[in-house]
Amino acid sequence: MRILNDYRGLRHLYRGICIGLGNFDGVHLGHQQLINQLVTSARKAGGTAVVFTFEPHPAAVLKPETAPPLLLAPELKQRIIAGFGVDLFLAVPFTREFAMLAPEAFVKEVLCDEIGVKSVFVGYNYTFGHRGAGTPETLAALGLRYGFEVSVVPPVTVDGKPVSSTLIRNLLTEGNVGEARRYLGYYPVFAGTVVAGERRGTDLGFPTANIEVEDQLLVPANGVYAVKVTVDGEMFLGVANIGVCPTFAGGLPRKRRIEVFLFDFDGDLYGKRLEVSFTIRLRGERRFESAAELAEQIRCDVAAVRALAE
Repeated sequence: MRILNDYRGLRHLYRGICIGLGNFDGVHLGHQQLINQLVTSARKAGGTAVVFTFEPHPAAVLKPETAPPLLLAPELKQRIIAGFGVDLFLAVPFTREFAMLAPEAFVKEVLCDEIGVKSVFVGYNYTFGHRGAGTPETLAALGLRYGFEVSVVPPVTVDGKPVSSTLIRNLLTEGNVGEARRYLGYYPVFAGTVVAGERRGTDLGFPTANIEVEDQLLVPANGVYAVKVTVDGEMFLGVANIGVCPTFAGGLPRKRRIEVFLFDFDGDLYGKRLEVSFTIRLRGERRFESAAELAEQIRCDVAAVRALAE
């Protein structure tokens, strides 16, 4: 999959462009349904399957104080989407100037004049153009006017609940990673860079990789989780703690972070980019009376995760 930031002139570079519009945060089951339909249509027509997104999320530009945290780091979103056979991923910079485009101007100037779309795929609740005035119905009418097909993908439901990024965010905020997986189609995953820590894990006999939590990304509720960690393409089981390490905080506020203990790993992780998939929440984060008591609990957590893997 090729990744571009500029959509201009694509009509001269690719043929039969079938495009999916949306943010695709989380690439959940609903997004996957849309992308599968998009790719199938492009293959049948001998065309090009394109996903069009904005970076950053439009809400982060227009209303940053209310912008939702992202479910996936950009590189993870791109890789998951690539796995569905998409040919081209457009991560178009979103600006206030772009936000001023009326729905018809977006369709004519961007989709038709520059991209030359043959068909467009959107979700049932998709909006576009200035103040979100464009709807799937608007897009269908403009498709008739400008000569491209529009497919509106209905909601995907699990046990009667429509799959949505908002629902998944709520589940992760509660720490319910198992339920979130049912709507995502994969374990909730976080990508981050290992930074130097206080080496308390090493002192306790469980050396951990410390990952700072980036403000724009959502991670599950504070607590201890069974995880699968990918390092340089290799996967390891492990235990992760999300929180502020209250045992050693001394009553002072601390920045939230992720600490991961990898089973059977021997090597230097500083500066590496880790992918941490959360499979089960074992318990909430709590303060222990001593380092020895915490170390004993960690031994129990590790044993529990190993037992689950057998």
